[in-house]
Amino acid sequence: MRPPWSTDEELFEMVRRSLFSAVVGDVMDQAGLMSQFLPAEIRPISPGTRLVGRAMPVHTVDLPADPAEAGPDPPFGRMLEALDDLQPNEVYLCGGGSPRYALWGELMSTRARILGAAGAVVDGYYRDTDGILALGFPTFGHGAYAQDQGSRGKVVDYRSPIRIGQVSASPGDVVVGDRDGVCVVPRRHEEDVFVRALEKVQGENVVRREIENGMSTREAFAKYGIM
Repeated sequence: MRPPWSTDEELFEMVRRSLFSAVVGDVMDQAGLMSQFLPAEIRPISPGTRLVGRAMPVHTVDLPADPAEAGPDPPFGRMLEALDDLQPNEVYLCGGGSPRYALWGELMSTRARILGAAGAVVDGYYRDTDGILALGFPTFGHGAYAQDQGSRGKVVDYRSPIRIGQVSASPGDVVVGDRDGVCVVPRRHEEDVFVRALEKVQGENVVRREIENGMSTREAFAKYGIM
């Protein structure tokens, strides 16, 4: 199958319309990309939240307990710089630090939405939940927790590779998220992964119809190799 897209916008629309994290993850497993799902604790802010876009990795670290040891950095370190650098269809993908404070909030969502960003995925907490939900901005994290980042953590780098759980994410990788989890598709593999994911979804639709018509799961797997 030739890729039925030629631009990022067409790719992302196809993913939103036809694919989901489980099938994308299955295809990556088959391709030997076995560790592409972010930790299971990272969940959508609401069950229907979906997200697809290119990763803009952001690296956060904890501040020392003694403010005198924090150094001369501005509040939040380079967080505001990173936020203002978001491009259309990018995902603010934040890792590092400890889960003691919120890494995302309503004002950040407001700015990211104006810039055309696709969403935010944080390996930690978000806050201002009602405000984010009112904006409809796709946000994923460990859950809601109001404690502020300002005196507890700072952004030290962005647009450089980061590691979250078992996943290494680089700028420009494709991030796919829904209620079942968040996976990262390496940019160099994206064409093959998404073409094969489309093929798998088409095959699953055939198998579903066969099972609905009375075929056993063993027969279906023997015939189609899909389950």
